[in-house]
Amino acid sequence: MTNYKEFKKQMLSNPEIKAEYDALEPEFDIIQAMITVRKQLNLTQKELSERTGITQADISRIENGTRNPSLAMLKRLAEGLGMRLKLEFIPK
Repeated sequence: MTNYKEFKKQMLSNPEIKAEYDALEPEFDIIQAMITVRKQLNLTQKELSERTGITQADISRIENGTRNPSLAMLKRLAEGLGMRLKLEFIPK
C-alpha cells in the first residue's frame, strides 16, 4: 500500500469494518469540526479551555476520541468557538 487512502479503501471493503466505521461517523464529524474551527481561529487547546471552563485535558481527550462530551459540554465548546450548536436527525 502506498498511502492512507488506499489502505482505508481496502479496509472499508470489509463489511464488518465498514459497519463499525460508519457507526462512529457522528463522533468523527464532531471531533473534526471542533479541531477545524479551533485551528481556523488560531486557538490552542489551552485558550479554548480558558474560554469554556473545560479543562485542557478534557479538550485533548475529546479531540483524540477518548472522551465523549455531553450535550452541555458541546454547547460550551460551540460558544467558546463563537459558534452555535446544531444537531440534526437525518434519514439514513
